Amino acid sequence: MDVELDRVGRWLRQAGLGAGPIESATVLGGGTQNLLLVLCWGGRDLVLRCPPRHSGQRGDETMRREARVLTALGRTDVPHARLVAHCGDPAVIGAAFTLTERVAGFNAGAEIPETVLADETAQHRLGLTVVDALLALGRVTPRRVGLADLGRPDGWLERQPDRWRRQLAGYHGTGGYRDGSLPGADEIARWLAEHRPPTWRPGLVHGDFHLANVLADPSSGAVRAVIDWELCTQGDPLLDLGHLLATWPQDNDPRVRAPLAAALPGLPSRRQLLDHYARHSDRDLDDLRWFEVLARYRLAVIVEGTHVRALVGQALPATGREAHARAVGLLERAMTDIETNGW
Repeated sequence: MDVELDRVGRWLRQAGLGAGPIESATVLGGGTQNLLLVLCWGGRDLVLRCPPRHSGQRGDETMRREARVLTALGRTDVPHARLVAHCGDPAVIGAAFTLTERVAGFNAGAEIPETVLADETAQHRLGLTVVDALLALGRVTPRRVGLADLGRPDGWLERQPDRWRRQLAGYHGTGGYRDGSLPGADEIARWLAEHRPPTWRPGLVHGDFHLANVLADPSSGAVRAVIDWELCTQGDPLLDLGHLLATWPQDNDPRVRAPLAAALPGLPSRRQLLDHYARHSDRDLDDLRWFEVLARYRLAVIVEGTHVRALVGQALPATGREAHARAVGLLERAMTDIETNGW
């Protein structure tokens, strides 16, 4: 998607956010499906984020949702990129978009600076401050920050196993996709339904909380911002903890996110992350295994969607094969968690 910078600049001026043209624009990588541009305007750097043009109304609604969440986070101590402006009118550049302040930091999913590679203390701090960011998010009361009606909190926990089972079932027949392509999926869905926690405590859930979705200080390793809030909803924050543990780079596990970080000797282990969370949270962790199994199952279903898209020519075959292998691995680990009682 090509963004007409003069139209963005005109909108900024009409919105009363400043004067003058946009001086430069640079595409920002990071593995997201959304377009990211760094705009230099008025002597500062802003990040423009918008969905691909083919996403249509759904993509525009995602941007509106993310803008609402970022606005609410401005009232909290959750590290995030501050929202500068949001345009919900797709007529301006072809899609809704957000503008945030650019956060100076590295993304461990894309690169790890030499300063952190050489400093085990910074590596350890990176891991612990990821958990600190998660703890800060877990302390947010949605009602107090204007998000009481975000998502559908009533029945959230009860819906989870069937919601992802139905999504997996929806792949069947697409491009020749067959039942049973993900070994163990039916057994895991049944286990989740039969062992659902009797109670849960609502809060904000990021929805894709892992090491590659944070920006960290290249000097100290401390987390400066959590990014990609488009899946944020109301639910149990323990799902984010389960997701973090399920994707944590450790032991050269191919199922992790940010595999570059797996070679960092100072990075905390999963056990150390859990212990840090437990020391600083008042949440009951007795049912954490359930949330970690759910996180692996949910992520496997989402990742398998890339394999299905490859079957119909919407993703590269090699990308599809890699996604399928990762989904299979996630379910293998989920079965291990079930059989061995997790931790």
